[in-house]
Amino acid sequence: MTTSTSAPPAQGARLALSLGGLAAVGFGIAVLVWPTRAAVALAGVIAAYAIVAGIVYAAIGLLSKGMGVGGRIAHVLLGLLYIAAGAFAFGSLGRSAAFLAVFLTVMVGVMWIVEGFAALFTLGRSDSKVLAIVFALASVIAGFTLLSSPLWGAVFLWWFLGISLVVLGGLNVIRGVAGRRA
Repeated sequence: MTTSTSAPPAQGARLALSLGGLAAVGFGIAVLVWPTRAAVALAGVIAAYAIVAGIVYAAIGLLSKGMGVGGRIAHVLLGLLYIAAGAFAFGSLGRSAAFLAVFLTVMVGVMWIVEGFAALFTLGRSDSKVLAIVFALASVIAGFTLLSSPLWGAVFLWWFLGISLVVLGGLNVIRGVAGRRA
């Protein structure tokens, strides 16, 4: 008979919730206490990812034997673009972070507007037409609000992200610690 020293699945899940929650709280606090540094750090992580992804794509293009010439060239070019984008981002992390924030804010604004119109276009199939109309109007107004001032919208979304990470991460820690004992 063998004995297993691993934790039961329930304990593993509780530990994962607790650790994930602590990480979220830590990132959330960093976003709230050092918003600019956290944004620059995130831009650095994205830049590093772009360079690594570029190296991988270039290697696939250069080393793949089963791929046609067009696919190999496309992979090498894509890899070079990723590497160039990552290097450019590293060259000015502050500007890259600001661009990323405004770009994402504009994208969220556009998505909210489209989501609102999608809710209106599917109104005929909705069980609650009033709620669908309220949702659609709120979504479109929120989207146009973000688009009217992308910089302030980025600040709002960044603070909202930090607060959400702290609150939701804290709740996950509580769930992990207070979860059913195995």
